[in-house]
Amino acid sequence: MKLVIFGATGSVGEKVVEQALDQGHQVTAFARTPAKLDIQHPNLMLFQGDVTNLASVEQAIQGQDAVVCVLGGGKNLSSTVRSEGTQQIIRAMEQTGVRRLICQSTLGAGDSWSNLDFYWKYLMFGFILRKVFADHQLQERYVKQSHLDWTIVRPSAFVDGPRTGAYQHGFAGDQKLASLKIARADVADFLLKQLASDAYLGKTPGLSY
Repeated sequence: MKLVIFGATGSVGEKVVEQALDQGHQVTAFARTPAKLDIQHPNLMLFQGDVTNLASVEQAIQGQDAVVCVLGGGKNLSSTVRSEGTQQIIRAMEQTGVRRLICQSTLGAGDSWSNLDFYWKYLMFGFILRKVFADHQLQERYVKQSHLDWTIVRPSAFVDGPRTGAYQHGFAGDQKLASLKIARADVADFLLKQLASDAYLGKTPGLSY
């Protein structure tokens, strides 16, 4: 498939790019500084742009089969790039006729709040990452209000580690999980699996070990 990946230089985005290329997809890596991506491949095109600029986003999306959104604010805990960028991605998709959107959010958003433990509910998302969490909530609202063929993936806390394929997904929103962790490589694995499946079309599967 022809994919455009927004947030391609992030810690998850880089894994998505690598795995998508390994699977034979043609990848457009969209980022503010795409040169940060230390990957060279004949099926990889680097696209420098600002995700809050509609014209730039539209240019990158034109002619693609699907869009993968793994936007993040990096160390800026007050960043609103997830919601603002996703809003432009949706507008560009609706204008160009590209329909399939796979968007990475966070476990705890929406009806998955009860999956979290006390630490994540009240210390991390309740205090330290309060603005990050609010940005994900708004991001999800924009996606759900769209007329696209969307899937919102809600991973638990990112850790380093190999792709295992051995993770839980699509569990109930009140299920207590033994581990609130998932390797970035496994997040990428699950995001890309949605390209070949309609199982979670219009749904918000959680993802965790």
